[in-house]
Amino acid sequence: MSTNPFSHVTHWVFDLDHTLYPPSNNLFAQIEVKMVEFMVEELGLTKETANELRQRYWKAYGTTLAGLMREYDIDADKFLYDVHQIDFSVISPDPELADAIAALPGRKFIYTNGTALYARDVIAALHIPNFFDGIYGVEHANYIPKPEAEAFDIVFSKADVPPKKAAMFEDDIRNLVVPKSLGLKTVLVGPKPKEPADHIDVVTQDLSAFLRQIV
Repeated sequence: MSTNPFSHVTHWVFDLDHTLYPPSNNLFAQIEVKMVEFMVEELGLTKETANELRQRYWKAYGTTLAGLMREYDIDADKFLYDVHQIDFSVISPDPELADAIAALPGRKFIYTNGTALYARDVIAALHIPNFFDGIYGVEHANYIPKPEAEAFDIVFSKADVPPKKAAMFEDDIRNLVVPKSLGLKTVLVGPKPKEPADHIDVVTQDLSAFLRQIV
């Protein structure tokens, strides 16, 4: 009998930002600036107020977009297009990660609170071939963001992900609560949580090394 706790996994679901690339690339910092600029231009807010709301909505609603849709009824597609017009050259190619993901048995997916188009730009910058069986953005979940249970229900249904045979990789600890409750193996990519978290099966700060370990 295998002692590998991931030996049963046939479906691998990866978050994007700060999961497939590290925070040190500062890619998302560009998006945060774009969010503030959008809120200033579209809503007439000051930069200070816009930045405060950006952070508040992310904490309260899961994404800044979700808060803006609820509080201001903004055009989600316009927001998502504008905030992802950024410089992807800050991302360092990661051929080791590409090889590690390619070696995984079964089907592979990306599921991000960004857009699928943005995800494709990121993996292109990482030099990861698009060998994924599906790339899902917030638009595929009717703009409902992780960590909402409904968002996972929609995306996992579209991707035909069997929870008991799947694993999810995320940098945001909130976004692993629902997957764990559904039966997925959960991997937090990043520092170990300060408080115990029963919904986290594994913590790793080196995704490539971890994936090579379990294949």
